[in-house]
Amino acid sequence: MYRIQEMGKKTGIILVLFTLHLLISFALSEYYSETLPFSPKQQVVTNLHFFFHDTLSGRDPSAVLIAKPHLTAENSSSPTPFGSLLAIDDPLTLGPDPKSEKIGNVRGMYVSSGKHVPTLTMYVDFGFTSGLFNGSSFTVFSRNTITEKERELAVVGGRGRFRMATGVAQLNTYSVNLINGDAVVEYNVTLYHY
Repeated sequence: MYRIQEMGKKTGIILVLFTLHLLISFALSEYYSETLPFSPKQQVVTNLHFFFHDTLSGRDPSAVLIAKPHLTAENSSSPTPFGSLLAIDDPLTLGPDPKSEKIGNVRGMYVSSGKHVPTLTMYVDFGFTSGLFNGSSFTVFSRNTITEKERELAVVGGRGRFRMATGVAQLNTYSVNLINGDAVVEYNVTLYHY
């Protein structure tokens, strides 16, 4: 019994000394730390202006139908009736003319998600292939009510120079062919990134 009490006293003294050592170490580590203080990167704002060319017609379309539900009426006059899923690889240009300087492309897909109002839900990546932002891209995942001349889409991410981007894309329909669905859309994009 005496040995157990003696061991208990020694263990207690060791625990007190160990705890005291830890407290002193933590207190001094703030003054003698070899780590650098945290300094967050400065957020950058970038404004972009370009044109998006979505072509469903012709021999070399940039948007193609990959799925269409059986429930969609066959007599629909829309080139993208409700439930249609399209894959896109659309060019981005500096001007509205398809022959103007190409600066990148938009790849992804959109689904015709408006049952009563023509709406596309877009999941697309805007990649740049020239200039200051060559190799960088930003991503949009948002609802696009295509019957409105002016509308907004949410920017949800980015890579390269647009790493961790958020922001908004303001769209203005420059031209649209209601028969075949071909469209040219002006984009004014504000990105917040690091």
